[in-house]
Amino acid sequence: MSDHSVTVHSLHIHPIKSCGGIAVRQGLLIETGLELDRAWMVVDEHGEFLTQRELPRMQLVKPTLRTDDLVLRAPGMLALHLTIDAVEAPCRATVWGDEVAAFDMGKVAAQWFSDYLGRPARLVRFDPEHRRACDTKWTAGLPAQTAFADGFPLLVTSTASLAELNRRLAEAGRPAATMERFRPNLVLDGLEDAHAEDFIDELVIESPQGPIVLKLVKPCSRCSIPDVDPATAETGHAIADTLVAYRADPRLNGALTFGMNAIIVSGTDHVLQVGAKGEATIAF
Repeated sequence: MSDHSVTVHSLHIHPIKSCGGIAVRQGLLIETGLELDRAWMVVDEHGEFLTQRELPRMQLVKPTLRTDDLVLRAPGMLALHLTIDAVEAPCRATVWGDEVAAFDMGKVAAQWFSDYLGRPARLVRFDPEHRRACDTKWTAGLPAQTAFADGFPLLVTSTASLAELNRRLAEAGRPAATMERFRPNLVLDGLEDAHAEDFIDELVIESPQGPIVLKLVKPCSRCSIPDVDPATAETGHAIADTLVAYRADPRLNGALTFGMNAIIVSGTDHVLQVGAKGEATIAF
């Protein structure tokens, strides 16, 4: 074990699962991760979640957070305004086989997404009273929960990991990738080695309310979404083609991984801030 000093380089939330993200200067940490991260989700007529994997145009739904509302914009669409604290009828929704309690966001939101995606769709909000537990096989028995994220409250990456990917992309004559493609919540600076986050056990970050303690528990396996261009929604294969040469992860039976899923050990109701200092306990 060794301790390594790090800095919070950037913070990101994705209010609607599989839609565009927002870089923020600070975020309130709640039990399910950063407040409003993956709080909403687009579903089909059966309540099953929809993602960029099948509908890359979802990436072009760009959110803006204001004091009381979330504003969504997309190509060819008028802006959709959602009042942050308002929901409509209770419903059920399914994400990765987990059926959870949610709230339907109403006919206007449903029509907006249906028109944009060209198929029946509705928008739902996670019910904060519902507990969607993380897989304790990865958390070493520690209890943790998440909202509509794939499986864990937070995703942690590093500037060093992106730099290594971009070095390899440049060698292959391909354009650089932005971190936006990997949809993290927390990006660390100060790690000297690419993918050193793979070996972080605990991460302690300063906050105005006291230390935040995170435990990094599971590598994040990657599907086709990093190869969706955030600016155009065009799909390719340069990212996957590059990662396959060095990121096949034996911990996940050879899946391509980038970043680590994390759970919150302590520090809920604390504020994470860009520029905050931290200590990473690295277990090689």
